[in-house]
Amino acid sequence: MTNGNGNGVLNGAVIAVAGAAGPAGRATLLRLAEAGATVVASDADATRLAEAVDAARYAHGGATVTGDTVDLLDLDATRDWVARTEKEFGRIDGLVHLVGGWRGSATFAETDLADWDVLENLLIRTVQHTSLAFEEGLNRSDRGRYVLISAAGASKPTAGNAAYAASKAAAEAWTLALGDAFRKAAKTDGTELTSAAVILVVKALVHEAMRAERPNAKFAGFTDVTELAEAIANVWERPAEEVNGTRQWLTEKP
Repeated sequence: MTNGNGNGVLNGAVIAVAGAAGPAGRATLLRLAEAGATVVASDADATRLAEAVDAARYAHGGATVTGDTVDLLDLDATRDWVARTEKEFGRIDGLVHLVGGWRGSATFAETDLADWDVLENLLIRTVQHTSLAFEEGLNRSDRGRYVLISAAGASKPTAGNAAYAASKAAAEAWTLALGDAFRKAAKTDGTELTSAAVILVVKALVHEAMRAERPNAKFAGFTDVTELAEAIANVWERPAEEVNGTRQWLTEKP
């Protein structure tokens, strides 16, 4: 993915990462910077975001990695983020959506519908806003990618995870609709499809701190955040026609 000088296969690409301050976000910033991309990160937690951005810059000297706190529940603010990015860097080639959250219950009957209200914002509304804001710029790119990280539970909901699974399923459906929009735009223009919306599906994520806290746990079926970051970067290595509108499974299908 890189030649050691920061000029990898993503050299020249400008990729935004939403929800960049957590372990998966940190790993993704590091991998995209290593591959040569200019990385524009956002998160609601300004302190943790600054730490993640600094870590990526330090690990890959010379890489352009910026951070900005963006209210993704505000469509205008999200569109302003895109406009600032394109004005500063001249293009936008990707949005990696890592915004997450979980709420659940012991049984179906104990489901608290307040959980749905929270998850609707975190897992659906942010996808709606980023996809609507980034679609035009990604369509103009010769390698535009919208990458959603989803969960296997969306395909096989369990009793106590009704709100979470339904939210993830809705986010997946929205992302697949974006993929159809990319396809139709290329067909209308009579051009080759160069932009894609892709869903990467995990059971759950694991990182070094989790393993240190639970050294005897096996985390069966979990995807390490570094493996997820690699899969994200690899989305740009595959033709848009091959990955657009698809679910790429990083764990066993339920």
